[in-house]
Amino acid sequence: MRAEALKGHLDGLLLAALERGPLHGYGVIEALRAGSGGTFDLPTGTVYPALHRLERAGLIRSAWSDGPGRRRRSYQLTPAGVTALADQRDGWRVFSRSVSALLDAGPWPTPA
Repeated sequence: MRAEALKGHLDGLLLAALERGPLHGYGVIEALRAGSGGTFDLPTGTVYPALHRLERAGLIRSAWSDGPGRRRRSYQLTPAGVTALADQRDGWRVFSRSVSALLDAGPWPTPA
């Protein structure tokens, strides 16, 4: 799926990917891919700028870690990020119910 199709939803998806605990950037990409059954296979050029934007907004924080191989930056939710994720979920539920109600309703009556 193209990143443009995710406009308005990417931040919530990234926050949800980090809900279980810290991940490095590639781990976030893998979590989105696995959690969506391969539908959300996003490029690093989409994910990393969004992670940096979420960090500037105070919704996630990052730290460098030295592990096997090279240094990696891991990201995790802040308390504000947990709140933002809950808000995103609430907004998504309202939006998806409304869209489903309209799309699943069958033919609409013709306005008089």
